[in-house]
Amino acid sequence: MAQKPSTPKGTRDFKPEQVAKRNYIFNTIRKAFQTFGFQPIETPSFENSDTLMGKYGEEGDRLIFKILNSGDYLSKANSEAYLSKDSNKLTPSISEKALRYDLTVPFARYVVQHQNDIEFPFKRYQIQPVWRADRPQNGRFREFFQCDADVVGSKSLWQEVEFIQLYDSVFSALKLEGVTIKINNRKILSGIAEVIGASDKLIDFTVALDKLDKIGEEKVKAEMISKGISEDGISKLQPLFTLSGTFDSQIETLKGILNSSEEGKKGIEELTFINNAITALGLNIATLQLDVTLARGLNYYTGAIFEVAAPKTVDMGSIGGGGRYDDLTGIFGMKDMSGVGISFGLDRIYLVLDALGLFPETVTKSVEVLFINFGDKEALFSLKAIKQMRLQGISAELYPDNAKMKKQMNHANKRQTPFVVLVGDNEIASKTYTLKNMISGEQEKVSLEALISIIKKS
Repeated sequence: MAQKPSTPKGTRDFKPEQVAKRNYIFNTIRKAFQTFGFQPIETPSFENSDTLMGKYGEEGDRLIFKILNSGDYLSKANSEAYLSKDSNKLTPSISEKALRYDLTVPFARYVVQHQNDIEFPFKRYQIQPVWRADRPQNGRFREFFQCDADVVGSKSLWQEVEFIQLYDSVFSALKLEGVTIKINNRKILSGIAEVIGASDKLIDFTVALDKLDKIGEEKVKAEMISKGISEDGISKLQPLFTLSGTFDSQIETLKGILNSSEEGKKGIEELTFINNAITALGLNIATLQLDVTLARGLNYYTGAIFEVAAPKTVDMGSIGGGGRYDDLTGIFGMKDMSGVGISFGLDRIYLVLDALGLFPETVTKSVEVLFINFGDKEALFSLKAIKQMRLQGISAELYPDNAKMKKQMNHANKRQTPFVVLVGDNEIASKTYTLKNMISGEQEKVSLEALISIIKKS
C-alpha cells in the first residue's frame, strides 16, 4: 500500500476559503502600505549563505534552512569535517545557499546592492514567505509570510509616529478592536542598565525584566542576582516593578530613575515626542502603551521598540512588532544608514480574526451564479451570457458536464453559489433565462439585462 502523502512538519496546505481570508488580510495591509507611500520590492526566496549566516546570532543561525549544492555535493566536501562528523565545518563546503530567515537582512542587502538607484529616504514594503527550522506550535510555523514596511535614510522620529498610525489604520480596516501598540526605547533600557551598574549585562538584565508579568517581581530579582547584578543596583529598580498608570505618569517615574543617565534621558525625550504627536493626531482603534519591559530585538534595535498585542479576549502572542535601527546596512559595509520598520504577523492576525468572527462573509464568496448544462446547444447559449456577465465583473461559470440536474444543483449548494440559471429550448427561443435564487428558492424568467442587474444588486 502506498504511503499516505503529507506536508513537511511546520507547513500547511490552504483550502480555497482559507486562501480567500488570507488574501483579505494581505490586501488590507498592502492597501495601507501604499496609502502611506511605501513602494513594493521582492527579493529571492534563497540567498547566498554568507548573506544570512552570522546576522541573527547563534540561535538564529541554527534555525536557517540550508540548501545542499546541486549535483554531487559531497565531491567538494571538507574531508576532515566529514570524517569527524563536524557539521559546522562541513556545512559551508556542501551548502552555499540558504532559504531566507526573514525579510530584514535581504532588505539590507538590497539597499547596499542597489544604493545608487535608490532615492533616500526609501520607503519599502515587502510581503513574502520566510522559513525557519523552529519548533512548530500554535501561531508559529516553519514556513510563513512576513508583511514588512521600512524607511531607511532618515533619523526623523516622525517615521515612528507614522508607523503607529499605520498599525492603527490596518487594524481599523480589519475592525480589530482592543489592539494595544506597546512601545519602549533601547536607550531607556541601556540607561537603566547604566544606572544600576550593569551596562555590560544589558541582555541579561532585559531578559529577566521581560519576564516580570510571567514570573513576578521576586523571581525576576533572583534571576538578576544569579546573572551577577548587584542587590544594590536592583534596589534602584524598585519603582520599575510597580510601574503603571498613564503614559505621562510612567515617563515622570522614568525621569526620576534615569536622571543620571544621558542615554536614558535621550530615550525619554524620544518617547515623549512620539506620545505627544500621537496624542495630538489621535488613533482610531488602537491604544498606545509604554512598556519598559519590552526588549525585543536588542541585537539590532537602537531606538524605539514596538510590539502589538492582540485583544485580551484572545489568547495570542504579539501580532506585530518592529523598531528603530541605526546601522542595519553596516553588516554589508554601508555605514550610518538609519532606519525604522515594522512587521505584521499574518498567521496570528488570521487566527485572531477567525476566533472573533471578524472575516466578512463576502470574503469567501466564489462563484455568484452557476449555469446548468443541459447540452451543447444550451451550453453555447449560456456561455454567450456568461461572457457578458464576466465583462460586468460578475463571477459566473457553466457546469462543464451535461450531468443529471440533481448533481449540478448539489454542486451549486456545496459551493454556496447564491444563484443558478437554467437554459432550455424555451429560453433559447425567447432569449431569456430562468434565474433561481438558491437561498429563497424563488424562480423567475428574465432578460440578460435584468439577469445582470439582479446579480449585481445582490
